[in-house]
Amino acid sequence: MEKKLLEERKQIILDIINSPGYIPMKVKEIAILLNVPKENRHELQEVLDELLSEGKISVSKKGKYGKPSGNILIGTYEGNARGFGFVVIDGETEDIFIPENATNCAMHGDKVQVVLRSSRSGRRREGEIIKILEHNVTELVGIYQKSKNFGFVKPDNNKYSKDIFIPIEKSKGAVDGHKVVVEIKDYGSKNKKPEGVVKEIIGHIDDPGTDIMSIIKEQKIPLEFPDGVIKELDSIPDEVTSKDIGGRLDLREWQTVTIDGEDAKDLDDAISLTKEDGKYTLGVHIADVTNYVKENSPLDKEALKRGTSVYLVDRVIPMLPHKLSNGICSLNEGLDRLALSCIMDIDSKGNIIGHKIAETVIRVNRRMSYTSVWKIIGENDETESEKYKELVPMFNLMAELSALLRNNRKKRGAIDFDFPESKIILDEKGKPVEIKPYERNAANMLIEDFMLAANETIAEDYFWQELPFLYRTHETPDEEKILKLEAFINNFGYGIKMGKDNIHPKELQKLLKRIEGTPEEALISRITLRSMKQAKYLTTCAGHFGLATKYYCHFTSPIRRYPDLQIHRIIKENLHGGLKEKRIKHYNSILPGVAELTSAAERRADEAERDTDKLKMTEYMADRIGEEYEGVISGMTSWGMYVELPNTIEGMVRISSIKDDYYYYDEEKYELVGEATKNVYKLGQKVRIRVLAADKMLRQIDFEFADIEEKAEEEMEEERKAEKVKTEEGKNTGVERK
Repeated sequence: MEKKLLEERKQIILDIINSPGYIPMKVKEIAILLNVPKENRHELQEVLDELLSEGKISVSKKGKYGKPSGNILIGTYEGNARGFGFVVIDGETEDIFIPENATNCAMHGDKVQVVLRSSRSGRRREGEIIKILEHNVTELVGIYQKSKNFGFVKPDNNKYSKDIFIPIEKSKGAVDGHKVVVEIKDYGSKNKKPEGVVKEIIGHIDDPGTDIMSIIKEQKIPLEFPDGVIKELDSIPDEVTSKDIGGRLDLREWQTVTIDGEDAKDLDDAISLTKEDGKYTLGVHIADVTNYVKENSPLDKEALKRGTSVYLVDRVIPMLPHKLSNGICSLNEGLDRLALSCIMDIDSKGNIIGHKIAETVIRVNRRMSYTSVWKIIGENDETESEKYKELVPMFNLMAELSALLRNNRKKRGAIDFDFPESKIILDEKGKPVEIKPYERNAANMLIEDFMLAANETIAEDYFWQELPFLYRTHETPDEEKILKLEAFINNFGYGIKMGKDNIHPKELQKLLKRIEGTPEEALISRITLRSMKQAKYLTTCAGHFGLATKYYCHFTSPIRRYPDLQIHRIIKENLHGGLKEKRIKHYNSILPGVAELTSAAERRADEAERDTDKLKMTEYMADRIGEEYEGVISGMTSWGMYVELPNTIEGMVRISSIKDDYYYYDEEKYELVGEATKNVYKLGQKVRIRVLAADKMLRQIDFEFADIEEKAEEEMEEERKAEKVKTEEGKNTGVERK
């Protein structure tokens, strides 16, 4: 239906429903009232569904439409493997629990209308789904299982609790154990399973690579570049031309380096640094991707669709084709490369006192690794220092400036959560052979410090120019979550000061400093992190809470993040004579959509990365069933607790596996308490576990406590000894009687 006509009809319906004498009616009754012919009744239903999805009207269980009720809400359904689920309401911190008998056959991801039931005092809200407004999932990935005359697909994502029925003629020849992409044709009902067709066979579950490819397909991450993009690559040169260099600031004589991981191939940032008369000149030189990716070109449209490069354990799925990401756009050693540079003047206290943004041409002197730079500035390694002797003075200068910048961030209250990331090493067949924490050293941190400085400088510059822009925003935490955090840390004797309306990040930084080295450090750090909001892209400069800065954007990675590429385009256009009214209007119209798409793409990439890490961790632990490890309790639920091992692998100890008592969960204190023994398990507590099971399909690792069984065995041994002593005493007594 045409948008204008739809809006007009919506207003007619709203006027009727909101009129004083209106009594809730069914679709048929409204159709009769409005003289809508039977053959056009689907159009009336479309209008009613639109109003429902906007929350402007409500519908009862009997299908009668009326005014919106405070008891009826609209949200997104999140399923659970056990049949129940939750409805997440946009803008609300607390979700609504949906029992299994009240889901109305909703599937994970559906947009639904939920009616609140009366909730018990002190418990979370409970509701019933009364209407599914929109199915947001049309395809699923799962394992095909074949019967004689039909098949069905068990979804990989256990939030989809129902199997998908597949007619045999729609199976595409799939056999037992095939991982497939299934397109849902019928979402089913109370007595009928959802039905679909096999759209693609990924491979057999035993084939190398099928596991990770299944996650890629599940997250709908594009792999192959379309023909239009491949064709456009023919017009892009392999080397920088003299025509491209014309009019740029020539920095090829500046001493410049890239510092990245050993395996990195898409090098999008380079650094130069000098110091004169107590003043540092820091150059952050970023690949000028927009010189080759023109607005609305096939390359640009595909980059926006992807939003970000995705870094998985066995591969990188790039945002841009390799000809760009590893070639002409990558700041490779010894080659002329186009850059957009932010050159900052910094005083002896680490304050940025001036800056210049310019289109430049650079030539990187050396491609450095974090390991090599750390050996030079952290370990004073003679061999490494001799190898790069012409660069050592600059590296020492970098360490000096980095410390100043980091100290200034710390002073203003920036928060640094230093949880270890995982490094998963695979063999040639994709099997995990080693998992360990990724080591973050001073070389990593100095690059972070310089990138943060450039991102803040660019964001502040464009904020004051009042031009359309994309900002990286991390909003202030919800007051309710901070109050819960405050109540929790009071149990340990800590407190935080709340402002009139919110909390300053410095208070959380102070808290993390106070708990450093204490037994409760891991526990309170995790709870503090969970109190924070998720960072996202916005067109308004709302500040970055975690970094304690008013101005922040993403400028430094245009090869792998679309928001950076987008703002490069704005900056360059502004450098070439400023943005005219027409272009300002253009950017104001497209940037909200770019912010929404790229924020969603980032979440998708994060989920894929987490899922592949979990998959390989599960596979790794499947070969270690029965082995024992020391770990730390990292999470709590009412059905068990998560334990994290030193190598970053996390598994669950289920309450049902704890044999010495019945345990209940204390939500206020994040504790599991034994009803009889009064044993208490807390977040951050060190425990010894034994690997019980590892289910690769569910990406789930189960542990059990090893020390409890040992303790029980010790007690039984003590009892046996005591019994033996009693027996001996009895024997001796008997002899004496005789």
